[in-house]
Amino acid sequence: MKGLKRILPDIAAIVLFALISFAYFCPAVFEGRILAQHDAVAGIGSGREMQEYLEHTGERTRWTNAIFGGMPTYQMAPSYDSTDTLNVVQKLYHLYLPTYVWYVFVMLLGFYILLRAFDFKVWMSALGAIVWAFSSYFFIIIAAGHIWKFVTLAYIPPTIAGMVLVYRGKYLAGGIVTALFAALQIVSNHLQMTYYFLFVMLFMAVAYGVIAWKEKRFASFVKGTGILALAGVLAVCVNLSNLYHTYQYSKESMRGKSELVKEQSSNQTGSGLERDYITQWSYGIGETFSLLVPNVKGGASVPLAQNEKAMKKADPAYIGLYGQLGQYWGEQPGTSGPVYAGAFVMFLFVLGLFVVKGPMKWALLAGTVFSILLSWGKNFMGLTDFFIDYVPMYNKFRAVSSILVIAEFTIPLLAMMALKEVVQRPQLLKERPNVFYGSFVLTGGIALLFALAPAFFFPSYVSSAEMSALQSAIPSDQLAPLLLNLEEVRKSIFTSDAWRSFFIVLIGAVCLWSYCAGKLKAKPLIGLLALLCLIDMWNVNKRYLYDGQFVAKGTEMQPFLQPSETDKLILQDKSLDYRVLNLSTNTFNENNTSYWHKSIGGYHAAKLRRYQEVIDEHIQGEMASLYKEIQATNGDLALSGDSLTPVLNMLNTRYIIVPLQGGATAPLSNPYALGNAWFVDEVNYVDNANEEIEALHHVNPGKVAVVDKKFAAEVRQETNAGDSLRSVKLVSYEPNLLKYEVNSEKGGTLVFAEIYYPGWRSYIDGEPAVHGRADYILRAMNVPAGKHSVEFVFDPVSLHATETVAFIALGLLAIGLLAVILLQVRKCKRQQS
Repeated sequence: MKGLKRILPDIAAIVLFALISFAYFCPAVFEGRILAQHDAVAGIGSGREMQEYLEHTGERTRWTNAIFGGMPTYQMAPSYDSTDTLNVVQKLYHLYLPTYVWYVFVMLLGFYILLRAFDFKVWMSALGAIVWAFSSYFFIIIAAGHIWKFVTLAYIPPTIAGMVLVYRGKYLAGGIVTALFAALQIVSNHLQMTYYFLFVMLFMAVAYGVIAWKEKRFASFVKGTGILALAGVLAVCVNLSNLYHTYQYSKESMRGKSELVKEQSSNQTGSGLERDYITQWSYGIGETFSLLVPNVKGGASVPLAQNEKAMKKADPAYIGLYGQLGQYWGEQPGTSGPVYAGAFVMFLFVLGLFVVKGPMKWALLAGTVFSILLSWGKNFMGLTDFFIDYVPMYNKFRAVSSILVIAEFTIPLLAMMALKEVVQRPQLLKERPNVFYGSFVLTGGIALLFALAPAFFFPSYVSSAEMSALQSAIPSDQLAPLLLNLEEVRKSIFTSDAWRSFFIVLIGAVCLWSYCAGKLKAKPLIGLLALLCLIDMWNVNKRYLYDGQFVAKGTEMQPFLQPSETDKLILQDKSLDYRVLNLSTNTFNENNTSYWHKSIGGYHAAKLRRYQEVIDEHIQGEMASLYKEIQATNGDLALSGDSLTPVLNMLNTRYIIVPLQGGATAPLSNPYALGNAWFVDEVNYVDNANEEIEALHHVNPGKVAVVDKKFAAEVRQETNAGDSLRSVKLVSYEPNLLKYEVNSEKGGTLVFAEIYYPGWRSYIDGEPAVHGRADYILRAMNVPAGKHSVEFVFDPVSLHATETVAFIALGLLAIGLLAVILLQVRKCKRQQS
């Protein structure tokens, strides 16, 4: 009974978190409405072939031909038998709450667990959970559909809670908590966020090491670090199938090094993404003040005309133009919203720099500065280049602005440490009033200066890209008055939020001063601050994730309920395998086509690098040629010859969807598609990737295969010219199993219209055979004379080995978790007796 009474406050906090989470998504969650995000809808389109295979066979396919000609599913549907157990654990952890509700709930609960591990009291831990969970970025990524990223971030604080417990001497409990939540974090499948927070854990570990050294217990620190290392290994082993195959795939994907040597070689990195792609989304230096004032650069890239308050400053003559210009005027290509940590939270963070003592403060400050500097990306290229070139794995990730998630963690954590210090020592602000006033000036004072003199701090309210577009479209004599009015409109957006932040800081500071003056008790103080921060951050988040975005359930399936008339015409072709190019959409930014057909295009952040290079070098140009030729021939591609689109032909692009007036579409048949496979008369060997991709401009792939010399043993030069009876037929199709019947009098070199990837195994008449790469992205092999059966199978041997290791690790984790529970039960019984 005593044990239950002891945990009742924690239960109350958990119930509070559930209520807050329900309240945010009310009434949508009670009405069953959903968010139809682009990424989620894209996942439906790209996942249909995988889902049908699962329903038909009860097994998961690790390959799909639905998008980009074909690619592994490792980063499309990273599900393994070994991780099914973790999925059950996740559902238990979020109490089977409805979708969207549980997102916010686990974000709240995770930071609560962390602060409890730091020995914060329940009510202060609940406040800390609110200021972390309601940071604007988290709600922005929910709205964008980046759920893997969100859930990974939600599991980071409890992972670090395990670390805190270990360094406080609770080795078994801390080790198991670390292993469990690290495993959940990894299975959530956003390694970029996990990678970023390894830096935070490093900073914190150094702080604990310094503390241990000063207290002459460094041996216990080494022991704890060893336990954490074992916990990390256990979490990795539980997710070994996902991690290993993601690693293997990364080498072939956009995240891996290109074999091409480009003219702008300085833009290339040693083994990852290119520099301009990594830094494309770089946070502006001045934009960093959004941590304090959310609309310091206007907020999100939504039409300026949507801001009713700002439109009160607008000249009516420019209203139409303001419907095209965005609210955001920073230098990023676009943004769904700013990173806002909370105005009063920033006040507490700055206060913490003065009142919190010890190495942990410096660790959290270092993490904050580290995060901000790296988020600047191309605006602080010296440091960015160093990390790209010398820090392992940093060049595997894009959108460096997202590293601000570290600041979103360190700022509220130090803020709560500051508040704890003040609550425990209310005389502190009387003893050091300059600290209080200084913190107010550095937060509320800055917000006030922004409100009073916005032009002094930010002289320009038009981005360089906007200015260039306006100068090219509007005569100079008309541009000047437009820019003046645009500046006035955007200033009003900025100053409105600056005033808002000033008053938030002022109210919070008054509450804190009242407590220190003895006019307010601790619990009412925490309650008032929780209410203040919740109202502040709730209202900012409602700008980016609001009820109007939710639609009736089933709306996300609207594009997939019925095939269009064009789709129906194409689907009349019952051939087992062919591809479709959709010119009526943004070909490489949509997966609707993939729901009905095997698409040349698609949408995925980590497509195969070689395929992307072929898109850039060949397919884009061939698409442009197609547009012109379709107009010239009135859609009769038979008049065009096979030299118009050689790469699309070798990809077996049998149909092309073209746009018509009024939003209608029509299918065109490509008579020059080369089919599923074909014999070539000649093999043209080249020395490197540059020669290989360039050669495709000059050969007919139906007759000549271009092969890198490294594959000379797998794809030999064999001629079967004059063999009029040779034939190849695809007789059986599954995404991971292709069977062909091959007939020829002489044998020869056979090229397949399938994407080359190292995990595929090939067989001739059931016996293992070798195959190689041809034409930069396709498969090729030599087939002997006569009638033969050729098979391609995608069932990586590594998958079975990694699953075995994962199940063993799961067993060890379960044993450890059971031991922690049993020891806790025994401890409670001893306390009761």
